[in-house]
Amino acid sequence: MTEPRPASASRVTTHDTTLRRATRYQTYRSELPEVCATDASRMAFTADADGRCEVFTWDAVSGVARQVTDRPHGTLHNAIDRDGHIWWFDEDADGLGRWLFQPFAGGPDIPGLEGVEPGVPRGIGLDDRATVAMAMGTSRGTTVHIGRRGGHARQVTHLYGMVSLAGISPSGANLAVAGSAGSDRAVTVMSPSGRIRAVLRGSRTAHLWARGFSPMADREELLLVQEHQGRYRLAGWRSETGFFAYDWCSFDTEITASWYPDRAQVLIRQDRHGRTLLHRADLEACKVAPVATPPGSLLAAAARPDGDVHYLWSTTAEPPRMQSTAGTHLPPLGTVAQRVPGQHRDLWTPGPDGPVHTLLSLPDDVLPAPVVFLVHGGPADHDRDAYDGVVHSLVGSGFAVARVNYRGSTGYGPHWRRAYSAGVGLTQVQDLAAVRADLVRRSLVRPDATALWGTSWGGYLTLLALGIDPGLWQAAVAVKPIADCAAAYRTSTPALQALDERLFGGNPDDIPDMYARSSPIHYVSRVRAPLLLVAAERDEKCPPGQVRGYLSALECAGARYEDMWLDTGHDGYVGHDHVAVLRRAITFLDRELRGRRTDRLSPAPPAAR
Repeated sequence: MTEPRPASASRVTTHDTTLRRATRYQTYRSELPEVCATDASRMAFTADADGRCEVFTWDAVSGVARQVTDRPHGTLHNAIDRDGHIWWFDEDADGLGRWLFQPFAGGPDIPGLEGVEPGVPRGIGLDDRATVAMAMGTSRGTTVHIGRRGGHARQVTHLYGMVSLAGISPSGANLAVAGSAGSDRAVTVMSPSGRIRAVLRGSRTAHLWARGFSPMADREELLLVQEHQGRYRLAGWRSETGFFAYDWCSFDTEITASWYPDRAQVLIRQDRHGRTLLHRADLEACKVAPVATPPGSLLAAAARPDGDVHYLWSTTAEPPRMQSTAGTHLPPLGTVAQRVPGQHRDLWTPGPDGPVHTLLSLPDDVLPAPVVFLVHGGPADHDRDAYDGVVHSLVGSGFAVARVNYRGSTGYGPHWRRAYSAGVGLTQVQDLAAVRADLVRRSLVRPDATALWGTSWGGYLTLLALGIDPGLWQAAVAVKPIADCAAAYRTSTPALQALDERLFGGNPDDIPDMYARSSPIHYVSRVRAPLLLVAAERDEKCPPGQVRGYLSALECAGARYEDMWLDTGHDGYVGHDHVAVLRRAITFLDRELRGRRTDRLSPAPPAAR
């Protein structure tokens, strides 16, 4: 249920005299460009186009960008194949669509494969012979198709539940499909005809993730990351040997890994205590070496030909910067130029399963300050020492911001991720309350001006905390939240139903009391703080019906609230919506935390882009 927080809304215009023509765009959100395997100067990336996220090409030699897509709801999913064709997912307002492509220099939009039913994108793979494999999700499960680029599709398999295509080998001889990392079908390797070659199992304490096939034609190996005995290690699969582990390459906190394109090496990005470490593993020499990057967070990193590494670096105080270890000319980021104001530090609060880590940002003016707890989503995610447009806006408006990596967060090892001793949601609410008490004790924040702001799972925790600890919070903003766990389960996607079953240990019919105990609507009569609730009419992950039920219960309880409805799905690609939510939320919090209260909540002024 994780949703990325919006990037800054400021527009950046790039005027580079070395370009053959001026470019004018900004990034919707910070992402590394996709690079062509046979010509590293050709790239595809997403950027802002009149307030929407759209796909662009980038020529690193000339420094010229070209806008590829122009769609009413924006475009996010994109890829580039070894022949330089640009791929993107053409979806409607409900997220259903199909893959299209066109030549790098421009041309007609061509369906990636003919005869594929519209669905949601669950992975695309492109081999060395212009063969494309794609997974499409529908209400009936996931279907994998294969065919020549632009040709007729042939169905490989149909699988029930939430699965995704994890890759196709360069020869096209093997496909990898990923299920739940903790299931007994975590990774399935199959032939293009659908014949099962291997089923690789995960478990509750030994998750397994597929990270793609080696791009080297002479190394038909699937890269894996395995949780093993409280650590995370590299592993692999080959048809002649089956599964094997690189025991010499393991880490104490979560990692992700990707191949170098032209050598038997793997780039490893490790999340550790809200920051990132980068490593290079040489599979032939059995050695791991650090890749030098500045302290902070790497929002993305990718190995490129000739040992080059592209990475996206940021800290809370520094907006993202796109870097290349070889000095490759990358597309400029349309982001804010100035440093984020305020003081940014770490706070560790004692807790029953170990200290709770908080990224704390304090305004430059007088302390104690009104504080907003910006609650991350997930639940398997974490807040990073990285730029966040919401943090920037709040600190610049005189608020302190606390980002708590509560129990269940990633980046602190498997024990922390599974620490749900008080129950789903209830454990996390305990950590939020403990950090609040610590901040008050240190005289850093005002006890009479503390608020919560969360999106998706973070919005769920916001609503839950309001009902469980009504005396601690003076205001709250919940964006696209889960408000009724049982009702959301019954109308949500199969993937999120499976997530709920793993978290709770069953479905609402089997264990209704556990769902009720962890559900915000169960505590709605206790809510005292004013609430701004933002929801989306087309949201499949946090469905609108259960939000309306919660609002009706708030009304019956006499709680003070206002609601805001967006005509989008859970993830939106239009900048205006993000800006509108940001503006209205800060106006709301300013009114509620700085003493300018009214008996009746009035709508915020309309947001100007």
